[in-house]
Formats: sequence, C-alpha cells, structure tokens
Amino acid sequence: MNRELLMLVEAISREKNVERDVVFGAVESALAQATKKLYEGEVDIRVAIDRDTGNYETFRRWHVVPDEAGLQLPDQEILLFEAKEQIPDIELDEYIEESVPSVPIGRIGAMAAKQVILQKIRDAEREMLLNDFMSRGDKIFVGTVKRMDKGDIIVESGRVEGRLRRGEMIPKENLRNGDRVRAMIMEVDLTLRGAPIVLSRSAPEFMIELFRQEVPEIEQGLLEIKSCARDAGSRAKIAVLSHDKRVDPIGTCVGVRGTRVNAVTNELAGERVDIVLWSEDPAQFVIGALAPANVQSIVVDEEKHAMDVVVDEENLAIAIGRGGQNVRLASDLTGWKINIMDAAESAQKQANETQATRQLFMEKLDVDEEIAEILISEGFTSLEEVAYVPIQEMLEIESFDEDTVNELRSRAKDALLTMEIAREESVDEVSQDLRDLEGLSPELIAKLAAGGVHTRDELADLAVDELTDITGQTPEEATALIMKAREHWFAGQE
Repeated sequence: MNRELLMLVEAISREKNVERDVVFGAVESALAQATKKLYEGEVDIRVAIDRDTGNYETFRRWHVVPDEAGLQLPDQEILLFEAKEQIPDIELDEYIEESVPSVPIGRIGAMAAKQVILQKIRDAEREMLLNDFMSRGDKIFVGTVKRMDKGDIIVESGRVEGRLRRGEMIPKENLRNGDRVRAMIMEVDLTLRGAPIVLSRSAPEFMIELFRQEVPEIEQGLLEIKSCARDAGSRAKIAVLSHDKRVDPIGTCVGVRGTRVNAVTNELAGERVDIVLWSEDPAQFVIGALAPANVQSIVVDEEKHAMDVVVDEENLAIAIGRGGQNVRLASDLTGWKINIMDAAESAQKQANETQATRQLFMEKLDVDEEIAEILISEGFTSLEEVAYVPIQEMLEIESFDEDTVNELRSRAKDALLTMEIAREESVDEVSQDLRDLEGLSPELIAKLAAGGVHTRDELADLAVDELTDITGQTPEEATALIMKAREHWFAGQE
C-alpha cells in the first residue's frame, strides 16, 4: 500500500505539474481529516509521511498557551505549566505530541481522498499562479469580464482572477462579459474562493496610478501626486507638486492639448479632473482646491483643523458645487474641514465670536466691558493668551499700567486653574465603558466630558454633526467613532 501511495503521489505531481511535497501535504491533510472523525472533540491531528518509503505516522497534538490566558480550545491546547511537567524546556507556542494509531488509507475511501488531494492541488496551483502574478509588481489589473458573482464582477487575466465589487465600480458604468477592464489592485484575500485579488475602479489610488502611467515625469520623480479625492464617475481633484522648477506640474499633467488628462478621463467614464497645485501653506492649498471659485478671505482654526472661507455671492454656488461636491472634494483633498460663507455670514460669525470672547473676559477676569474691548482690540482671544503672552507685549498697551497688567494676568491664571479643576472633575464622571472604547484618546475623552457626554450610550446617541461640534473631528472620524460606540447594541444579533 505504501508503494502504491508513492506511485500515486508521483503520478499526480507529474500530471498537475506541482512539487511532490505539495501532493504529500494533501495526502497528509486527508489522513488527518479522517483521523479527526474518530474523536468526539475538535482535536488537532498531524500526519507525517516519509517521502522515501511511504510509511506514515499520526500524532495528536496540543498547542502550549500562557497560563493566564486559560484554555480557549480544551481539545487542542495545554497550559504552559502543565506542558513543562512533561517537557521541562518547552516554550510557548510550541506543541506537545502524542503518537496515536494511524488510519489505513483504505478506510478513508478512495473518492474522499481523491477529492481532498485534488482540492489541495488546485489550491496549490492557484497559489503558485497568484504568487507569479503578484511578483510582477503590477498595481493595475488588466483583464476581461468573465462572469458575475452575487453582484460582483469577476475579471480574468490569464489564469488569475480578480474580484471587482459593486461598491468599487464606477456608478452607471455597464460592464458586460468580454469587456476589457482595468482596475486597481487593492488587496489579496486568499479567503475569497476563485477570485482572491480585490479590485477597485472608484478608489483615489486608481486615478493616481493612471496618472503615473500617463505622465512619465511622475515615474522620473520630477512630479509627485500628493493627494486625490474622487466622486467616482463624476468629478475628482488631484494635488500635484513639482520637484523641478523647470517643470510646470499642472501643465505637465494636462499634456499637449489635454491628451494626458483626457486619457485618464476616458478610462474613468468621463470623470472630470481638477488638477490643483499642492502647497505647504494650508490656506493656499485650500484656495487652490476650491477652484474655479475665487476666495475673498480665509480664517484658519488650527485647533479644530477647520477653515472659514469667504467668497462673494457670485462665487458662492461655484465654491460649494452641485450638491456640495466641490467643497466636499476640496475638503477630502486637503484634509481640512472647510466652511464656505459669504461676507455677511462671516461678519455675523465674527460678531458672535467677539461677543463670546467679550463675555468670557468680563466673567472670568471680572472686568467691565471697556477692559474686555481693549483686550479684544489688541488681538487677545483667550484666557491663555492673557495669562501667558510675554508681559512686555501687554505693557505696550497704552490703556494699561503695570499693576493692571499684573492683575489681569493673575486673574487669568486663577480662572484657568479653576476651569482645569472643573474639567478634571467632569472627566472623572466619565464611565469606564466609555474610557475603554477603542480609539478614544485622553484628549477626546476630555472634550466629550466638556460636552456633557459621560457614557458610551450618550456617545452612541449623538448625531455626526453634534459630535464634530464637540470634538472638532472630521465627519468621517465622527461617524466611525459613533458606530464603534453602537457596536454593543448589536452584539449577539445575527
């Protein structure tokens, strides 16, 4: 029987053009599966076949786990202290094995063994083809539509298949069997049967890669695409930077008579592309990203990572774009929250902020409106500035003498101390289930506490705009945090 086993392995190895070790592994797996059926629990079985004689041994084994972790799989695991009683020098993650009777190949059943072996062979072939394909380093998958699979499109390139999910297609794009398709390789998921390469035509990375293929200067390092934001199939923005003063980044990406940008647009079902000059200055970058709208003024709020952008009435609709598309893409491109407003709205907001600052100074510094107005007119906007700006700057204010300056600084420091104590008390009221929520930093916890959010359920009940107002996060970050807080609501449900 052992001789027949060797002959079978040799025949399959030649027929399928795979290594003998792969076939031996498939046979070992089949024998192990058959042996497991003799036990009631989920045991771990290993079969070892001698590659020269065909003789094989069977072992039941236990994985060595930390004592404090406990046994999650009692039939397959053993605690470290118990393992050391048997083998004193054994280490964590090693195995203890016990020889058990081997199952004769005849008892497996010829068909069952054959199926297991052939499946292993197919898996090995698939892995070899996949490794060969990925070793080429291609970022774009080029193939033809082979079939539909539960709404996904299976794209074939040679003998390798990729999966283009419905959500990663360009909206309104109608792909049919036999159509030529290009898509970005996003990941390789070996758990997906048949088509393990996950593709996307809507990802920003796909547009970046298309430009890299169309614009040689990018590959040469003369140009760099810093970021990209897309409404797939409709409109996109890319930010480009030149590393050579002789190279115009926008003109180079556009190409002679628009040939380069048009090639990308045609591949993406007519998606319009705005090419923006990247800048280290965030305000200048945002102004460029909002093109073609003309910006009158811009106010940067570093703490909230947001900008108030003022445009005139004629440019308001252009800056916002249809359905908010232009400002949304500009925000995604720059990473800044952008608030578009006209001059009247800006003036009203500034008046409200000035009034809030005036009330803050009058209340916390215990001064009259006149003193508060002087501080505001000199550019002070917070208690921290009053308390800690160099004293010489405050002494230069004509209306203040040295005693007044020292008193104001002392009151500001006392007010900040009182507010910090109150903040710490508020943070102490935050429940442990909220503190333990993944993704919450001490800074975010403090902001939530200041906003009156002390439990996980209170966070879960918030709307996205409410959370962004409290924490200053982007809508995407706020959405992710709220959904994380809601996970326990659905735990245990199908």
